[in-house]
Amino acid sequence: MVEQGRTCETLDLIARLQIVLTRADLDCSCRELLSGALDRFSDLEAQRLSRRSLLRARDHKDRIAAILALLSELNQLTENEKDRSVFVEMALLFDEIGQSAMAGAAALRDIDPPKVNCPRDELPCVVSAIRR
Repeated sequence: MVEQGRTCETLDLIARLQIVLTRADLDCSCRELLSGALDRFSDLEAQRLSRRSLLRARDHKDRIAAILALLSELNQLTENEKDRSVFVEMALLFDEIGQSAMAGAAALRDIDPPKVNCPRDELPCVVSAIRR
């Protein structure tokens, strides 16, 4: 959830910079150069943030795969297991899978955050969405 906030803050900051800098009293050719540079920077930043979110999602997938390997021991357990704490430990592994799955899904959703169509000179287009 912290990462999602940082992503939205970064995109919001870029949008605010674009608004301020494109409203500056510049001659037309300079304004066009600045606008183009800001657009390229915004695209590169969005790509960097998407790459980071995809890597986070892959990390969570790898974590889930490792936990599933640990859970394979569940096949050797019986209801007559003397050490009952093993069932609690296995339950915690399932809980961890759920948490990793939710975090991985959130990371993937961060790749394409919701946007509102609005003119360039209005408030930032990125909407900070609160999830769960």
